[in-house]
Parts: sequence; C-alpha cells; structure tokens
Amino acid sequence: MRIQIIISTFLLLAGTLLADAREYTVRGPQGGLAMTETLPDGFDPRTRKCPMVILMHGIFSSKDYNPMPAIAKGLAANGIASIRFDFNGHGKSEGRAQDMTVELEIADALAIWEYAKSLPYVSGIGFLGHSQGGVIASMAAGRLAERGRAVPQGLVLIAPGSVIKEACQGGRFFNARFDPKNPPEVIRCWGFKKLGREYLLSTQQLDIFGTAAAYQGPVCILHGDKDSIVPLWCSEKYQETYGGRSILTVVAGENHMINRRRDEVVRLAVSFFRSLFIGN
Repeated sequence: MRIQIIISTFLLLAGTLLADAREYTVRGPQGGLAMTETLPDGFDPRTRKCPMVILMHGIFSSKDYNPMPAIAKGLAANGIASIRFDFNGHGKSEGRAQDMTVELEIADALAIWEYAKSLPYVSGIGFLGHSQGGVIASMAAGRLAERGRAVPQGLVLIAPGSVIKEACQGGRFFNARFDPKNPPEVIRCWGFKKLGREYLLSTQQLDIFGTAAAYQGPVCILHGDKDSIVPLWCSEKYQETYGGRSILTVVAGENHMINRRRDEVVRLAVSFFRSLFIGN
C-alpha cells in the first residue's frame, strides 16, 4: 500500500511538471516565455487573416501591467491581433531577473517573432515596445535587418529607454549606486528589484542606435513631456537615427508610466498600426 501511495504521488508530481512544461509555447534562452494572445472580436483564425503586433514591456514590468493590456484591447478593437509576453525573469516567464540582459531579451523577442510568423492567420507583424522594451524592439528589428531577414512592417517606441546605457556607465540605476567598472554580482533597485553584474557591464557596451538604424521601416515614437525616468533626448536621438521614416509625438502631460494620458497614447499607437496595416 505504501509503495502504491509513493508511486501515485510520483506520477502526480510528474504530471504536474509536464503540464508546467507544456504551458510555454515559446522558449527563450532562459526558459519558457509566458504570453497572452489577443484576437479581434469575432475573428476566426481558421478562416481569416489579420495583422499582429508583438508588445514588449519595460524593465521590472510585465505583459499584464499598464500600458500593454490597454494597447492589446485597442488593437483588437481595430482588427489587429497582438501577443504580449513576459521577458525572461519577469512576470510568469522562467529565468531569474538578476540573470536578465538586453541581449537575452532581444533573443526572447526574436523567439516570439518566429512564433508569430508561423501562425497561419497572421498577415503582417509589427513591434511595439515601452521603456526598455522600446530598446529591445528597436534592436530586434535592427538585428533582423542586419541579417537580411524579414522585418516587422512597422515599429512603435513608447518612451524608449536608451538611457539604460548611460545609467550603467555612470554607476547609478534608479536609486542603486555601484562602481561601473567593477559592479557587484547583484544590485537592488528600491531594495528589492534585482539586476545582475552581467547586465550592468554588458549594457555599457551596447550599440543601441547603431543596431536600430539598420531597420528601414516606418517608426512612430511617443514620449510624455512629464517623463521623469526616461529623458526626452532618448526619443529625439531615435528620431535622428531613423530620419524621415519616423515621427516623434510628444504627449503633453504624460509620464513614464503611461497612466495620465493613457487613452491618448493608445490611440496614437493603434492609429499608426491601423494606418499601416488596414488603411484609413
């Protein structure tokens, strides 16, 4: 009887582990990536096609935090599907936050890109990124272009946080201070959000704008004039990098968290993709 109980318990645990493993449709270098796919109301993927936007959240954030769910909802209302996902070490994805680097997040984004391309109902793909997610979106698009691969048809950057490079070079990330030449194994922002040594060192060497520049498609850049986390010069530098194929809109009264003029930011982002994919 005891042996039967042990075997039953083992099988139950094994089944749970296998179920957890199957939960992740896409895997990045650090493990499974949690994601939410949002389709337009009444859309039947078995018989129809529609465009899709891959949504990339910022550092210490999640696919389920503002503004990603609102953007997904706005896109769906305009006939555009979306995938929002948690980067490694964030939200419900596997991996440790302290092991996260920009390069690993780019790899996560490209894994989601490959998955989206494989969906038979997807007619075109765009990227949208907020804060560090904007850096990832811009660099992932640039990497695809550098490799001569298919690229997203359009790009929206919301308060793209290229300032992460200067922050790591200066030895101050949010309220955490460190020696940029010899950072500790882990720093804690606000006492509980962890960043690892590899992130702090590798971010100092990123060629953010050089990589981004390889992407030749249309770009919409949105930035709040009350953003106290990512300075406006980051978006201005992106506009300079992309030249005439980009438009920068400064949203009056909006902050970095996109919680003051959220509806306006969502409207601008959705309008860009609707115009790109569907037309006016």
